[in-house]
Amino acid sequence: MDTPARTRKRVLACLAAAALAAVAIGAAVPATATIGAAPASAVPGDPAVVTTDKGAVRGAVHDGLRSFQGIPYAAPPGRWASPGPAAPWTGVRDATRPGPGCAQPVGLPVGVPGEAEDCLYLNVTTPARRGDDLPVIVWIHGGDMMYGTGDMYGPDRLAADAVVVSVNYRLGVMSFLTHPALDAGSAYGSGSFALEDQQAALRWVRANIDRFGGDAGNVTIMGQSGGGYAVCDHLASPASAGLFDRAVIQSAPCATGGSRTRAEAEADSAAVIKAVGCDAAADVAACLRSSETTVAELLAAYGPWGEPRPVSGTPLLPLSPAEAFRTGRFNRVPVLVGVNHDEENGRYGGMEVSPGGKPIPAEAYESTVRERYGAHADAILARYPLSAYGNSAGLALATIDSDRNWAKPTYDTAKLLSKWTRTYMFEFAEEETPWFVGYDEPSFPWRAHHMAELAYQFDLALFPALTDTQDRLADRLIAAWTRFAEDGDPNGGRDGGWRRFTERRPHVQSLTSGRWKPTDFTRDHRYAFWSSLS
Repeated sequence: MDTPARTRKRVLACLAAAALAAVAIGAAVPATATIGAAPASAVPGDPAVVTTDKGAVRGAVHDGLRSFQGIPYAAPPGRWASPGPAAPWTGVRDATRPGPGCAQPVGLPVGVPGEAEDCLYLNVTTPARRGDDLPVIVWIHGGDMMYGTGDMYGPDRLAADAVVVSVNYRLGVMSFLTHPALDAGSAYGSGSFALEDQQAALRWVRANIDRFGGDAGNVTIMGQSGGGYAVCDHLASPASAGLFDRAVIQSAPCATGGSRTRAEAEADSAAVIKAVGCDAAADVAACLRSSETTVAELLAAYGPWGEPRPVSGTPLLPLSPAEAFRTGRFNRVPVLVGVNHDEENGRYGGMEVSPGGKPIPAEAYESTVRERYGAHADAILARYPLSAYGNSAGLALATIDSDRNWAKPTYDTAKLLSKWTRTYMFEFAEEETPWFVGYDEPSFPWRAHHMAELAYQFDLALFPALTDTQDRLADRLIAAWTRFAEDGDPNGGRDGGWRRFTERRPHVQSLTSGRWKPTDFTRDHRYAFWSSLS
């Protein structure tokens, strides 16, 4: 439903767009300054130049958008030290290229392998029209908090009616290594620098985003998978209070994740510190921070398959997200939370088509379930008979894991949140979704797998171009997300009918290329069955 404010903004936008188009075409000046080079000069009225609190930046104007990349939101960080303020600069800084991605290993396709420690940069994409006070969406990328960069996710679609900010933050070993010797690097202790980096970026947004056409008083944080767990952490962190106004959590069931204990983090780190030869050093911190201990060595010691999370039980994150939501001790803003119908289809499908992979034999299904679930195996096999999945062991196992590991805890997350704050829940359930570029198709339908919705929200090189039908669904998804970012309500136009999720009326909106409607989520995903086992 359009609000008067939204209608007024659209009218003003139409009037401003025509005037600005001529300015953008005639006044855009190629950026000549690069990081470390002599700065360029600003041109008065140039829509590609914005002055931040640290200095001016020149981005690019294209296709009705302005794009600014590689803006430092903090100083180059010391190893396992809190982010500090970025240094100011003179002249106009080039902002037409993204900053370096944070150090990460070779591993997942969503990764950008590298060893950069100077990586705390963000990107801003905004409609070319000015003066709108548009809602702001801060995108926190996923990748298990081990992989990825903000600029991987092309935001042009999402930025049609919002200002979109994407953020690089420290990952893996460079964020989550935990040891008493490293605690002096932060007022909160070691083990959670990714969260501190993101908070620094959110402070930058509050201070600067109005200069890019955004409403600094209307900021939505949005994340998927590892980035979604980060959103959970910001909801639970007192240090994030006042830095955002709404939250979107995609494929990140906070009821079972989002943080770990100090003991878990130290145990995870001990082998790394030993592997790089610092465990017996007289000064463990100095050894780890020494230039003789290279980033490459640290990445190799940490490995490519971790799933680290910030440490709870500290002033930064006193409670795990689940406990914070259960007790109401969290930053109470409107939340849009959801899951994909077939989360695990992508993982099992990916295992099939990876080098050396192959479909799981049908005869291995029962033994796999028995090995994993022990005393519960008979009940699970009765609920998930192989014959119901075309005798595909991969599809049957993916369905079990999707229901148990994703659907149930996401529903529990919505229940916890809805006791205290306005909550909407969705399930992305489109069946005709793109599959990953460069990979063969698996032996069973992948449907709404993990990450599938991102192909509709961002331009991602991981996926092929969308079909016309997929394009239309993308427009609908983005419109709903933008409406939620604007006023905390995803309803509007043909896609009304969203209701708040409450424990008494647990409305889950099914999002497909057809009519959006509530789904019988608990029955579809055998919620009562899994609840009885847990």
